[in-house]
Amino acid sequence: MSEARLLVVEDDPQMQRLLESQLKTRGFDAHVVATGNDAIMAAADENPDLILLDIGLPDMDGLEVCKRIRDWSPVPIILVTAADVPQTKINALEYGADDYLTKPFHTGELVARIRAVLRRASATTHAHDAVVEVDGLKIDLAERQVWRDGDEVKLTRLEFDLLKELVRNADKVLTHTHLLDSVWGPGNDDVRFVHVHVCNLRRKLERGVTGKRRILAVQGIGYRFRMRDA
Repeated sequence: MSEARLLVVEDDPQMQRLLESQLKTRGFDAHVVATGNDAIMAAADENPDLILLDIGLPDMDGLEVCKRIRDWSPVPIILVTAADVPQTKINALEYGADDYLTKPFHTGELVARIRAVLRRASATTHAHDAVVEVDGLKIDLAERQVWRDGDEVKLTRLEFDLLKELVRNADKVLTHTHLLDSVWGPGNDDVRFVHVHVCNLRRKLERGVTGKRRILAVQGIGYRFRMRDA
């Protein structure tokens, strides 16, 4: 992880120098660009392990950059914003960001967040077509089968599709909009679909497990599948 390739998208020259110096001091291979267009090209050409993306860029909004990259790449993205506004954080998650950070921030917090996102990405990269086992649950994503304490659990197509999306993005918050688009398709905006199917999944998968809830609600934003207890 210490040799991870980072693409830093920041237009302020002083902040560029600070971030590049601090990240390289901590062992990261940091490449800095100043515009959204350069970020998109660098993301395609350099295949970074993570992108640190400022929202305020001179040529386009960082959220739009995130959206465009997310259309074709699962690369982890941390969005940086100068405004500590809840809607901005919600928008960041809806556009596909893995995490967000508000300026001003301490370098130690930034590095901790980068390492945490990289760990999550590493843990879930191999889970897309794998068998995932956690806390008595066994989920075969390729064969679309689920077992709870050795007993097979019957899920509907939509229930499994929802579970698969959550498991593939384990420990990452997925917004209601993301889940609706991914599972039900674009144009569906009734979050009750998500709530009802999450309730069904909990009833089928979390029976008899006290204090071991795996599908967690993030109030007003969405849900995440908790892979680790820590």
